[in-house]
Amino acid sequence: MPLPKPPAKRGSLLSPADFESQSAASPVVRPHKTRPSNEPAAPPVLDLYDDSAAAGAVAPMRALAPAPTPQSIAHRPLSAELRPRKPRSTGPAKLFVLDTNVLMHDPTSLFRFEEHDICLPMITLEELDSHKKGMTEVARNVRQVSRDLDALASTITSRETSAMADGVALNRTGRREAGGRLFFQTQSLNVSLPAGLPPGKADNQILGVVQALRETHAGREVVLVSKDINMRIKARALGLPAEDYFNDKALEDGDLLYTGVLPLPPDFWERHGKTMESWNQGGATCYRISGPLIPALLINQFVFLETPGAAPLYAKVTEITGSSAVLRTVKEYTHPKNAVWGVTARNREQNFALSLLMDPECDFITLTGTAGTGKTLMTLAAALSQVMDERRYSEIIVTRVTVPVGEDIGFLPGTEEEKMSPWMGALDDNLEVLSKGDGAAGEWGRAATNDLVRSKIKIKSMNFMRGRTFLNKFVLIDEAQNLTPKQMKTLITRAGPGTKIVCLGNLAQIDTPYLTEGSSGLTFAVDRFKGWPHSGHVNLARGERSRLADFASEVL
Repeated sequence: MPLPKPPAKRGSLLSPADFESQSAASPVVRPHKTRPSNEPAAPPVLDLYDDSAAAGAVAPMRALAPAPTPQSIAHRPLSAELRPRKPRSTGPAKLFVLDTNVLMHDPTSLFRFEEHDICLPMITLEELDSHKKGMTEVARNVRQVSRDLDALASTITSRETSAMADGVALNRTGRREAGGRLFFQTQSLNVSLPAGLPPGKADNQILGVVQALRETHAGREVVLVSKDINMRIKARALGLPAEDYFNDKALEDGDLLYTGVLPLPPDFWERHGKTMESWNQGGATCYRISGPLIPALLINQFVFLETPGAAPLYAKVTEITGSSAVLRTVKEYTHPKNAVWGVTARNREQNFALSLLMDPECDFITLTGTAGTGKTLMTLAAALSQVMDERRYSEIIVTRVTVPVGEDIGFLPGTEEEKMSPWMGALDDNLEVLSKGDGAAGEWGRAATNDLVRSKIKIKSMNFMRGRTFLNKFVLIDEAQNLTPKQMKTLITRAGPGTKIVCLGNLAQIDTPYLTEGSSGLTFAVDRFKGWPHSGHVNLARGERSRLADFASEVL
């Protein structure tokens, strides 16, 4: 390696003053690169070191330090900004005793209690074993729970068999969201329940386990989790804490569900008119707005402004970029010239729904509302228009959950479509309404039209949807409020290229056991898909079936 070149000139001699200044300098300071003259000086850093012995020397320095600014805070050392993370709970972890119906309802409920522990009574395992056979949704969930329990138990080696009583870590199988432990009832418990509760019933045995655990773990909170309302009532009557299973609910309150429609404030034009841009595009008017209203908007959300004495504004949010959004006026489907297969919108929400149904960019649409709001009629009219006239889709597929309102009438004969025909009475009623519009064709013409329409509609059962893929289809899922989130996911993931899925339902008419407005698959889909550029949702609030149906929905 060559030696460096010798210096070109001699260095200057240091004066005594230079020696004194160097001796006073701190030995830990390292020389850095020379800062350019045009670069602003770095703001001063406040030294947080406070020693009682050097308090007199540090105090004058603090008096001269400037007030902290956002730039100076950014240059502070990391040790001054870091704070220890707050634990998720301050007290000991709770011990939740799970009822069998919780595991049957949600097979992943074992891993949804965060850092808290779970206890499974032996009677719960016995009930799981008795429900594992069959092809129902409950049987599939039970088998999934059994596989998870087997995977957890298999992680215990022969040397750790004695540690089974100390609980099995729920994160042993890779479930990092579960920080607690799983305990099994390994010994019989002597519990004195009231004489009115027969000890041979499974629910009463679980209540006895909860009472015994409360006596054993006096300093710990033991809570029963059950989907059975009567079970929770009996537990509270005995002085035992009981809760419903809430982790399956997309929303705590059904009133907080996304409606898809937002009314604009009355002073909208005064507050946004000065900075607003407008232009015409494809026969519609677009407005680019900015201001405090932007954070409350979502893609494909409808906004409206109805001012007395002025033209109303009905628009859809088509773009959100930073602090600005683009509103595009919607087509007026209330006018007969814009009728869809002979159907016109009778109110504002129906106009918004038809705008979504006829939009080729919307792949997933959800419509909710009470009976008589026109959900099925508008969807079927939009489907026939896009299948028969525009040839956008090849055929219409209709399915629904086969949950009876009253007593079941038994097995039905025939093929798949013949078995589903009693459940599709609403489809037949709406097809009859749509076929009456062609009055000039005569009786033979209407019969030919009905045969042609019927050939484009396929009725399928949900029981055979697993593994299917729909290509270029218009899929209509009726009574979607009776679907569980898992069933909803199974149906939506059947969509292939060019397929549109429309879910219809009334959250006030849920017939599936252990399913509520907050845990319905329809609520789950509306909450998860809001804001996606290729989905939309409208809540139809006004009934248009008849004056009798409207009055009955209000007073009954």
